Amino acid sequence: MSALVPEDDVMLDCRDVEKRFGGLKALKGVNLQLRKGEIVGLVGPNGSGKTTMVNVLTGFYKVSEGRVSVLGCDVTRTAPHRIAALGVARTFQNLALFRGMSVLDNILLGRHTHMKPSALATFFYWFAAQREELAHRRKVEEMIEFMQLESIRDEPIEAVPMGVQKRVELARALVAEPQVLILDEPMAGMNQEEKEYITRFILDAREELGVSILLIEHHMDVVSAICNRVVVLSYGDVIAEGAPRTALADPEVVKAYLGERAAARQGALAGAGAGA
Repeated sequence: MSALVPEDDVMLDCRDVEKRFGGLKALKGVNLQLRKGEIVGLVGPNGSGKTTMVNVLTGFYKVSEGRVSVLGCDVTRTAPHRIAALGVARTFQNLALFRGMSVLDNILLGRHTHMKPSALATFFYWFAAQREELAHRRKVEEMIEFMQLESIRDEPIEAVPMGVQKRVELARALVAEPQVLILDEPMAGMNQEEKEYITRFILDAREELGVSILLIEHHMDVVSAICNRVVVLSYGDVIAEGAPRTALADPEVVKAYLGERAAARQGALAGAGAGA
């Protein structure tokens, strides 16, 4: 990883990023920035390239063209575990928790980037290794309290509702103490009450833990309420960017979500309403 000069607290910086799968171009010269303290929404219809972009940012996919930097370091060709070690954590669109393990143990796995095992430490377990494990467990207990999971801390993960499992996955990402948090549809499948809970925890993570957040989400009410900026993708292209309400009202965005005819009909109705 070659160091770059950080620019105005830019946490993530993607320049002209392209990703091709054979003859399919999933990302077409995408530019995206996340600055310190921001919540940026990455939105778009199904198949627009959002999850591909997340996988590029976290090193699961290598870019075909362009450059990605994290915290001032060029990570364009960097392995996922090295990007995680820089201070980037993510959740997954489909839950990636470990069945057969407790809530506490699932969260403890989030500390893996801070664990430095060695044969010598294992040999002297009751000295250095035990002290390190206790420190990790303290961090986990603090996160369990922060995410209000005390009542289920020892429950097997498969025994808790899906909405709570989403909260556990968020806790596992946050316990890594990231500077950048990437959330891939954290509210998928949630009811209104569960959405309100997770929204509050996302805001608390930004305010109390100082995490900068890239949020991929289909619930536009949430995106409009908590994001500082929105980047809209359609078929791998950025078609709008800016303040949430402005970007989401862009005619190209309406067309991407509703189709050309429906967008034209909506525009005609809006014009008729304005003229009344």
